[in-house]
Amino acid sequence: MEALDMVVVNGYKQNENEKKLDILNLPSLEDQAKQIIPTGGFGYIVGGSEDEWTLRANRKAFTHKQIVPKALSNIENPELATSAFGLSLKTPLMMPPIAAQGLAHAQGEKDTAKGLAAVGGLMAQSTYSSTSIAETAAAGGGAPQFFQLYMSKDWTFNESLLDEAKKAGVKGIILTVDATVDGYREADIINNFQFPIPMANLTKFSEGDGKGKGIAEIYAAAAQKIGPKDVERIANYTDLPVIVKGIESPEDAEYAIGAGAAGVYVSNHGGRQLNGGPASFDVLETV
Repeated sequence: MEALDMVVVNGYKQNENEKKLDILNLPSLEDQAKQIIPTGGFGYIVGGSEDEWTLRANRKAFTHKQIVPKALSNIENPELATSAFGLSLKTPLMMPPIAAQGLAHAQGEKDTAKGLAAVGGLMAQSTYSSTSIAETAAAGGGAPQFFQLYMSKDWTFNESLLDEAKKAGVKGIILTVDATVDGYREADIINNFQFPIPMANLTKFSEGDGKGKGIAEIYAAAAQKIGPKDVERIANYTDLPVIVKGIESPEDAEYAIGAGAAGVYVSNHGGRQLNGGPASFDVLETV
C-alpha cells in the first residue's frame, strides 16, 4: 500500500492525503477506507447499536421498494436543479449531519463543505463536528448550510451554538430528537474507543473539549427531555426554518409541524444509537 501522509493527534493517526479517488461503488470505497482509518475511528463511523438489526433493516428496506421508470417522458437532458426551504440547489442532495469527520481525514468537515459546495448540494453541520461552525461555513464559500443541534440540558449553551450558527450564515436548524441517550455500541466497547480528536463546539463546556471522552459521556450532557415547546422555542429564537430529525411516527410529525417546524426528517439515526425500530424508508409513506 502506498505511503500516507499522516498527522498524529493524541495518538490517533489522521490521514492527510489529498487525491482523486476512482470510486467503483460504495462497498469498495468502504473497503479502501478501512485500510486507512484507524480501527477505533472506523468502527465508530460504520457501526450501529447492539446487534445492528435496525441498521440492516434500513438497507434492506430499499430492496423491497422500487422506482417505476417512465419511459415516454420525452426528456433528453434531465434537470437536477431544485429548491428546498427557499434555497436554490443544483442537485437534490442533502448531506445529513455527520459527527467527528476528523476521524476519517485531517480536514474533516472543511473538505466535506468544499465538496458539497462544488456540486451544489446542501450541507448540514453537526454539533459534534471536528471543526467549528465558522470554519466549516467559511470552507463552503457561501454555499447553503444547515446546523444540526443536539440540544443540551443547558439552554445557555444551546443559545451560544445557535448564535454562532446564525452569525456564520446557516440557513436552517436541524433539531435531532432520536438520540437523547447513547446506544449500546458494541464495536466501540470492543475497540475501547474514546474520541481522540477534540470536538470544536464542545470546547464551550467547562468540563472539557470532547477529547478522550466516550460517546456515553458526551450524550450525558444532552437533553433527554425534548418536546414541542422546544421546537417552538428554537424556531422563535433563531427565526430560521427548523427541521425536526428523528421522526418515525405520524403523531410526532404532527406535533413538530404544529409547534412551528418547517419540516421533518424521517430517520432512526441510521440504527446507530437506538436498535429495534423500523426502517426509516418503511415508515416514510405514513409520516
